[in-house]
Amino acid sequence: MNNFKTIGIIGGMGPLATYDLAEKILENTAADCDQENIPVLIDCNTRIADRTAAILHGGADPLPEMKKSAMRLEAAGADALMMACNTAHFFYDSICEAINVPVLHMPRLTAQLLRSRGVKKAGVLATDGTCQSGVYGSALTEEGIEPVYLSEEKQAVIMSLIYDYVKAGRMDFSELDLDGVISEMQEKGAEILILGCTELPVAFGIIGKTALPVVDPTDVLARAAVSFAGAPLKGSCE
Repeated sequence: MNNFKTIGIIGGMGPLATYDLAEKILENTAADCDQENIPVLIDCNTRIADRTAAILHGGADPLPEMKKSAMRLEAAGADALMMACNTAHFFYDSICEAINVPVLHMPRLTAQLLRSRGVKKAGVLATDGTCQSGVYGSALTEEGIEPVYLSEEKQAVIMSLIYDYVKAGRMDFSELDLDGVISEMQEKGAEILILGCTELPVAFGIIGKTALPVVDPTDVLARAAVSFAGAPLKGSCE
């Protein structure tokens, strides 16, 4: 029996991203048998309202259901929580106030990793809610990194990729001008692309290598979870 701490995932934002995060926890754990993996609790709460709609358009408040998930996970024995959604970090402080265990902060962890790599300008690919709320902007600025955002036209492409494709289970992106998105980020001086929505690593896993390197915050968060739990990490964070 291992003595690893238990990690809780506030999920459902969306479901595919939730299980992508859980899979990356497994992939990043150096384990040779079942018992060498860390305990993970998942609350895939699909009752949580859309975060971007709430932040920008007066949509239904996602916070009550997010708090319910957090409290359920804590009551079930989680020693730390994390959210399988970048935009949800807009509500981070309120979630922390509702529970007595720490919550790992995906954008801050990602910004810290980029600073350690010497990155000065990072392109943020994310929902309108994440971009306009400053979830990544503030985290990057705190680490001395300049955030780079897309034009309105190209941002619409990313929103379509997230909502019309990945969340809808459509994985043929040939109609989207993703090359134009990356070219614009290059022109604006971005050194690396942050896949700042948990649907985007799923999409870019299908798209493959791009003209700019990418960082997957889901993977960064998964590795932080393994480390917090006290288990050995596998490999290096790409």
